[in-house]
Amino acid sequence: MLVDRDESGLQQTQIDIDGNGLLTSDGIVLADIRDPAKLQQVFEHVRPQVVFHAAALKHLTLLERFPEEAWKTNVLGTLNVLRAARSVGTTTFVNVSTDKAANPTSVLGHSKRAAEKLTSWFANELGLRYVSVRFGNVIGSRGSMLPTFIRLISAGGPLTVTHPEATRYFMTIREACQLVIQAGAIARGGEVLILDMGEPVRIQDIARRMIAMSGKDIDIVHTGLRPGEKLHEELVGEGETDERPFHPLISHASVDPLDPEELDRDAWMSLLGERPGEDASAEVAGTTARKG
Repeated sequence: MLVDRDESGLQQTQIDIDGNGLLTSDGIVLADIRDPAKLQQVFEHVRPQVVFHAAALKHLTLLERFPEEAWKTNVLGTLNVLRAARSVGTTTFVNVSTDKAANPTSVLGHSKRAAEKLTSWFANELGLRYVSVRFGNVIGSRGSMLPTFIRLISAGGPLTVTHPEATRYFMTIREACQLVIQAGAIARGGEVLILDMGEPVRIQDIARRMIAMSGKDIDIVHTGLRPGEKLHEELVGEGETDERPFHPLISHASVDPLDPEELDRDAWMSLLGERPGEDASAEVAGTTARKG
């Protein structure tokens, strides 16, 4: 069963899977994880044994500007899905996270870190395989760097790179999908699984290579690191272990649980009111660090 609020995304997924985009299948559900009542209705109808939770807002810059949206979707939305899953006896829950949740510095990272901790709390309460998977950048996924560079090159450039030394970890869509599925099979409740993605790659090197392949004369413009953005991403956070008990390329780290009762939206909102713009976002990120 596919659940999404993005009707175009649902249609494209159905085309990929079924070869048509009729949207008449019972396996296609239009719903929003921000709507707990609707979500509960869907879960009671389907009663899934396994849930892969990938619904999230993920653009760092937008969430720095609109941190309340990260709170509503990435934190409370995840809590809604977890509660719905618990209510129908879901035994395996895989929360798709991000490397930005390791030692988070951005609103995105802090919101996804909170989602990891909420997932861990439900794992401890239920004694079931409720786990998270932490990704780097997935090559070719919607909103990722390569499709963006391709569009910029087609338009004649320039390519925008935040910093000449900025690096990121990359994995393919196939690797990402395999890791998500494997997490549901080998992870122990409350853990976060992290794929060994090798050495990080300089974004500028990718931009230069793509320009060379295009045969065009395209400039590279450095825009500077954005608020909350790291020069180099991390996969394993401070205080987290890097155990590999089952597979040499998959790390298992424990995540401190966060009781849903400790979530404090009023504190989040009050900080937003104290400082305008990005300063407020920084304060919100600090609050999220303390709250989970």
